[in-house]
Amino acid sequence: MSKHSDAGSKKFLDREKKEKEYKKQLPGEDDPPLPEPVEPIKSEKTPGRNDPCSCGSGKKYKQCCGKGK
Repeated sequence: MSKHSDAGSKKFLDREKKEKEYKKQLPGEDDPPLPEPVEPIKSEKTPGRNDPCSCGSGKKYKQCCGKGK
């Protein structure tokens, strides 16, 4: 049974070490505050299948740039 208790204590110590390393990365009370979150960039709406292609070819989107999708 000593094998199991040694393995369990090793796992416990490994986990405790990982938690301490993780906590070092977190800002403490004395550290400056984190910057404000940034607004995500919103992509343009993709054209519908029968809309004119946005590349300017004059073809429908499904016959031009949307063909491979």
